Amino acid sequence: MTQWFKQLDDLLRGEKTDPISLADDRVDLPLRTFVTLAVLLGAVYGFFMGWFSVLNRDVTTYTQLIASIVKLPALFLLTLIVTFPSLYVFNALVGCRMSFLGTLRLLVGAIVVNVTVAASLGPILAFFTLCTTSYPFMIILNVVLLGVSGFVGLGFLLHTLRRIVGRARAVTPPPSDPSQEGDSNGIDTNERSPGALESVDVDPSGIGPANSVFKIWVILYGLVGAQMGWVLRPFIGSPELPFEWFRERQGNFFMAVLNHLQNLLNTG
Repeated sequence: MTQWFKQLDDLLRGEKTDPISLADDRVDLPLRTFVTLAVLLGAVYGFFMGWFSVLNRDVTTYTQLIASIVKLPALFLLTLIVTFPSLYVFNALVGCRMSFLGTLRLLVGAIVVNVTVAASLGPILAFFTLCTTSYPFMIILNVVLLGVSGFVGLGFLLHTLRRIVGRARAVTPPPSDPSQEGDSNGIDTNERSPGALESVDVDPSGIGPANSVFKIWVILYGLVGAQMGWVLRPFIGSPELPFEWFRERQGNFFMAVLNHLQNLLNTG
Protein backbone atom coordinates (compact mmCIF):
# COMPACT_ATOMS: atom_id res chain seq x y z
CA MET A 1 0.00 0.00 0.00
CA THR A 2 2.84 2.42 0.86
CA GLN A 3 4.45 1.69 -2.49
CA TRP A 4 1.18 2.50 -4.27
CA PHE A 5 0.97 5.94 -2.73
CA LYS A 6 4.68 6.51 -3.43
CA GLN A 7 3.94 5.93 -7.12
CA LEU A 8 0.92 8.20 -6.89
CA ASP A 9 3.08 10.93 -5.38
CA ASP A 10 5.60 10.49 -8.21
CA LEU A 11 2.78 10.86 -10.74
CA LEU A 12 1.42 14.04 -9.14
CA ARG A 13 4.89 15.57 -8.96
CA GLY A 14 5.53 14.85 -12.65
CA GLU A 15 8.31 12.35 -12.09
CA LYS A 16 6.42 9.67 -14.02
CA THR A 17 6.02 11.90 -17.07
CA ASP A 18 9.30 13.80 -17.24
CA PRO A 19 11.31 13.57 -20.51
CA ILE A 20 13.63 10.89 -19.12
CA SER A 21 10.74 8.68 -17.99
CA LEU A 22 9.11 9.06 -21.41
CA ALA A 23 12.24 7.87 -23.22
CA ASP A 24 11.43 5.57 -26.13
CA ASP A 25 7.75 6.42 -25.63
CA ARG A 26 7.48 4.29 -22.50
CA VAL A 27 4.98 5.26 -19.80
CA ASP A 28 5.93 3.84 -16.40
CA LEU A 29 2.42 3.51 -14.96
CA PRO A 30 1.69 -0.09 -13.84
CA LEU A 31 -1.93 -0.74 -14.73
CA ARG A 32 -2.70 -2.98 -11.76
CA THR A 33 -1.48 -0.36 -9.30
CA PHE A 34 -3.08 2.68 -10.92
CA VAL A 35 -6.43 1.08 -11.73
CA THR A 36 -6.64 0.06 -8.08
CA LEU A 37 -5.79 3.60 -7.01
CA ALA A 38 -8.46 4.98 -9.37
CA VAL A 39 -11.08 2.71 -7.77
CA LEU A 40 -10.03 3.53 -4.21
CA LEU A 41 -9.80 7.30 -4.72
CA GLY A 42 -13.06 7.39 -6.67
CA ALA A 43 -14.72 5.53 -3.80
CA VAL A 44 -13.40 8.17 -1.37
CA TYR A 45 -15.22 10.94 -3.24
CA GLY A 46 -18.30 8.73 -3.58
CA PHE A 47 -18.26 8.25 0.19
CA PHE A 48 -18.48 12.01 0.76
CA MET A 49 -21.10 12.38 -1.98
CA GLY A 50 -23.42 9.76 -0.50
CA TRP A 51 -23.65 11.37 2.95
CA PHE A 52 -26.19 13.96 1.82
CA SER A 53 -28.82 11.26 1.41
CA VAL A 54 -27.90 9.69 4.75
CA LEU A 55 -28.29 12.95 6.66
CA ASN A 56 -31.42 14.27 4.97
CA ARG A 57 -33.80 11.31 4.78
CA ASP A 58 -36.51 10.86 7.40
CA VAL A 59 -35.44 7.24 7.86
CA THR A 60 -31.69 6.78 7.97
CA THR A 61 -30.46 4.41 5.27
CA TYR A 62 -27.01 3.77 3.90
CA THR A 63 -28.00 2.30 0.56
CA GLN A 64 -27.36 5.54 -1.35
CA LEU A 65 -23.98 5.85 0.37
CA ILE A 66 -23.00 2.38 -0.79
CA ALA A 67 -24.30 3.10 -4.30
CA SER A 68 -22.25 6.31 -4.53
CA ILE A 69 -19.09 4.51 -3.37
CA VAL A 70 -19.59 1.89 -6.08
CA LYS A 71 -20.77 4.13 -8.91
CA LEU A 72 -18.14 6.89 -8.72
CA PRO A 73 -15.24 4.59 -9.71
CA ALA A 74 -17.53 2.94 -12.29
CA LEU A 75 -18.19 6.34 -13.85
CA PHE A 76 -14.50 6.91 -14.58
CA LEU A 77 -13.70 3.36 -15.65
CA LEU A 78 -16.67 3.16 -18.03
CA THR A 79 -15.71 6.53 -19.52
CA LEU A 80 -12.21 5.12 -20.00
CA ILE A 81 -13.58 2.11 -21.88
CA VAL A 82 -15.73 4.27 -24.18
CA THR A 83 -13.11 6.93 -25.00
CA PHE A 84 -9.85 4.97 -25.06
CA PRO A 85 -10.10 3.67 -28.67
CA SER A 86 -10.57 7.19 -30.02
CA LEU A 87 -7.54 8.48 -28.09
CA TYR A 88 -5.37 5.73 -29.56
CA VAL A 89 -6.54 6.56 -33.09
CA PHE A 90 -6.03 10.31 -32.53
CA ASN A 91 -2.50 9.62 -31.27
CA ALA A 92 -1.72 7.67 -34.42
CA LEU A 93 -3.08 10.46 -36.62
CA VAL A 94 -0.68 13.04 -35.15
CA GLY A 95 2.33 10.75 -35.48
CA CYS A 96 2.65 9.66 -31.85
CA ARG A 97 4.54 6.37 -31.59
CA MET A 98 2.95 5.27 -28.33
CA SER A 99 1.83 1.67 -28.23
CA PHE A 100 -1.70 0.52 -27.48
CA LEU A 101 -0.70 -0.39 -23.93
CA GLY A 102 1.26 2.83 -23.45
CA THR A 103 -1.75 4.92 -24.47
CA LEU A 104 -3.95 2.97 -22.07
CA ARG A 105 -1.50 3.54 -19.22
CA LEU A 106 -1.39 7.25 -19.92
CA LEU A 107 -5.18 7.59 -19.91
CA VAL A 108 -5.40 5.61 -16.67
CA GLY A 109 -2.81 7.99 -15.22
CA ALA A 110 -4.96 10.97 -16.20
CA ILE A 111 -7.99 9.36 -14.52
CA VAL A 112 -5.94 8.77 -11.36
CA VAL A 113 -4.98 12.46 -11.32
CA ASN A 114 -8.67 13.31 -11.81
CA VAL A 115 -9.95 11.18 -8.93
CA THR A 116 -7.05 12.21 -6.67
CA VAL A 117 -8.06 15.86 -7.02
CA ALA A 118 -11.71 14.88 -6.49
CA ALA A 119 -10.85 12.94 -3.33
CA SER A 120 -8.87 15.91 -2.02
CA LEU A 121 -12.00 18.05 -2.48
CA GLY A 122 -14.08 15.55 -0.51
CA PRO A 123 -13.74 17.38 2.84
CA ILE A 124 -15.08 20.54 1.15
CA LEU A 125 -18.07 18.55 -0.05
CA ALA A 126 -18.55 17.14 3.45
CA PHE A 127 -18.50 20.64 4.93
CA PHE A 128 -21.30 21.86 2.66
CA THR A 129 -23.23 18.64 3.21
CA LEU A 130 -23.37 19.51 6.91
CA CYS A 131 -24.30 23.13 6.17
CA THR A 132 -27.25 22.78 3.78
CA THR A 133 -30.31 20.70 3.02
CA SER A 134 -30.71 22.05 -0.53
CA TYR A 135 -30.61 19.21 -3.04
CA PRO A 136 -30.19 21.50 -6.11
CA PHE A 137 -27.26 23.22 -4.39
CA MET A 138 -25.55 19.89 -3.75
CA ILE A 139 -26.05 18.87 -7.38
CA ILE A 140 -24.42 22.07 -8.65
CA LEU A 141 -21.64 21.85 -6.06
CA ASN A 142 -20.77 18.31 -7.14
CA VAL A 143 -20.80 19.33 -10.80
CA VAL A 144 -18.37 22.16 -9.99
CA LEU A 145 -16.03 20.02 -7.87
CA LEU A 146 -15.94 17.16 -10.35
CA GLY A 147 -15.54 19.68 -13.18
CA VAL A 148 -12.50 21.17 -11.49
CA SER A 149 -10.94 17.76 -10.96
CA GLY A 150 -11.75 16.82 -14.56
CA PHE A 151 -10.03 19.91 -15.95
CA VAL A 152 -6.93 19.13 -13.88
CA GLY A 153 -6.86 15.51 -15.07
CA LEU A 154 -7.31 16.45 -18.72
CA GLY A 155 -4.73 19.21 -18.36
CA PHE A 156 -2.24 16.58 -17.17
CA LEU A 157 -3.13 14.36 -20.12
CA LEU A 158 -2.80 17.16 -22.70
CA HIS A 159 0.53 18.29 -21.28
CA THR A 160 1.93 14.76 -21.40
CA LEU A 161 0.63 14.06 -24.91
CA ARG A 162 2.18 17.29 -26.19
CA ARG A 163 5.46 16.38 -24.54
CA ILE A 164 5.44 12.92 -26.12
CA VAL A 165 4.62 14.21 -29.61
CA GLY A 166 7.12 17.05 -29.29
CA ARG A 167 9.86 14.67 -28.18
CA ALA A 168 9.04 12.23 -30.99
CA ARG A 169 9.54 15.03 -33.51
CA ALA A 170 12.70 16.23 -31.81
CA VAL A 171 14.42 12.86 -32.02
CA THR A 172 13.40 12.29 -35.66
CA PRO A 173 16.27 13.46 -37.91
CA PRO A 174 15.40 15.58 -40.96
CA PRO A 175 15.63 13.97 -44.39
CA SER A 176 19.25 13.79 -45.55
CA ASP A 177 20.40 15.78 -48.56
CA PRO A 178 22.21 13.45 -50.98
CA SER A 179 24.22 16.37 -52.33
CA GLN A 180 25.93 16.94 -48.99
CA GLU A 181 28.31 14.34 -47.61
CA GLY A 182 28.74 16.11 -44.27
CA ASP A 183 28.20 19.37 -42.45
CA SER A 184 30.24 22.53 -42.67
CA ASN A 185 32.86 21.16 -40.28
CA GLY A 186 33.39 18.04 -42.35
CA ILE A 187 31.56 15.80 -39.89
CA ASP A 188 29.17 13.25 -41.29
CA THR A 189 25.69 14.00 -39.92
CA ASN A 190 24.97 10.29 -39.76
CA GLU A 191 27.80 9.89 -37.25
CA ARG A 192 26.32 12.25 -34.67
CA SER A 193 25.39 10.67 -31.40
CA PRO A 194 21.68 10.06 -30.70
CA GLY A 195 21.97 12.25 -27.64
CA ALA A 196 22.53 15.28 -29.84
CA LEU A 197 19.09 14.82 -31.33
CA GLU A 198 17.40 13.88 -28.08
CA SER A 199 18.56 17.08 -26.44
CA VAL A 200 16.64 19.25 -28.87
CA ASP A 201 14.15 21.35 -26.94
CA VAL A 202 10.76 21.47 -28.63
CA ASP A 203 8.14 23.94 -27.51
CA PRO A 204 5.08 21.80 -26.59
CA SER A 205 2.75 24.57 -27.74
CA GLY A 206 4.30 24.54 -31.19
CA ILE A 207 3.14 21.14 -32.40
CA GLY A 208 0.20 22.75 -34.16
CA PRO A 209 -2.20 20.14 -35.57
CA ALA A 210 -1.58 17.78 -32.64
CA ASN A 211 -2.86 20.43 -30.25
CA SER A 212 -6.09 20.79 -32.22
CA VAL A 213 -6.61 17.03 -32.45
CA PHE A 214 -6.05 16.52 -28.73
CA LYS A 215 -8.38 19.40 -27.84
CA ILE A 216 -11.12 17.82 -29.96
CA TRP A 217 -10.62 14.56 -28.11
CA VAL A 218 -10.77 16.34 -24.73
CA ILE A 219 -14.17 17.79 -25.69
CA LEU A 220 -15.40 14.32 -26.65
CA TYR A 221 -14.09 12.90 -23.38
CA GLY A 222 -15.87 15.58 -21.37
CA LEU A 223 -19.16 14.99 -23.19
CA VAL A 224 -18.96 11.22 -22.69
CA GLY A 225 -18.04 11.61 -19.02
CA ALA A 226 -20.90 14.03 -18.35
CA GLN A 227 -23.49 11.85 -20.06
CA MET A 228 -22.10 8.72 -18.40
CA GLY A 229 -22.76 10.39 -15.07
CA TRP A 230 -26.34 11.02 -16.18
CA VAL A 231 -26.81 7.38 -17.20
CA LEU A 232 -25.49 6.10 -13.84
CA ARG A 233 -27.53 8.53 -11.70
CA PRO A 234 -28.50 9.00 -8.92
CA PHE A 235 -25.21 9.66 -7.14
CA ILE A 236 -26.50 11.95 -4.40
CA GLY A 237 -30.10 10.82 -4.08
CA SER A 238 -32.99 13.20 -3.52
CA PRO A 239 -34.39 12.87 0.03
CA GLU A 240 -37.88 13.23 -1.45
CA LEU A 241 -37.56 10.18 -3.73
CA PRO A 242 -37.19 6.50 -2.86
CA PHE A 243 -33.78 4.94 -3.37
CA GLU A 244 -33.02 3.63 -6.86
CA TRP A 245 -29.82 2.15 -8.21
CA PHE A 246 -30.57 3.64 -11.64
CA ARG A 247 -33.25 5.91 -13.04
CA GLU A 248 -35.04 5.81 -16.37
CA ARG A 249 -33.06 6.97 -19.39
CA GLN A 250 -34.62 10.32 -20.18
CA GLY A 251 -33.30 13.84 -20.73
CA ASN A 252 -29.59 14.56 -20.59
CA PHE A 253 -26.93 15.86 -18.24
CA PHE A 254 -26.87 19.43 -19.49
CA MET A 255 -30.62 20.03 -19.30
CA ALA A 256 -30.66 18.55 -15.81
CA VAL A 257 -27.91 20.89 -14.62
CA LEU A 258 -29.75 23.90 -16.07
CA ASN A 259 -32.97 22.83 -14.35
CA HIS A 260 -31.24 22.39 -10.98
CA LEU A 261 -29.50 25.74 -11.39
CA GLN A 262 -32.81 27.41 -12.16
CA ASN A 263 -34.42 25.76 -9.11
CA LEU A 264 -31.54 26.91 -6.94
CA LEU A 265 -31.84 30.51 -8.13
CA ASN A 266 -35.63 30.49 -7.71
CA THR A 267 -35.47 29.19 -4.17
CA GLY A 268 -32.69 31.61 -3.31
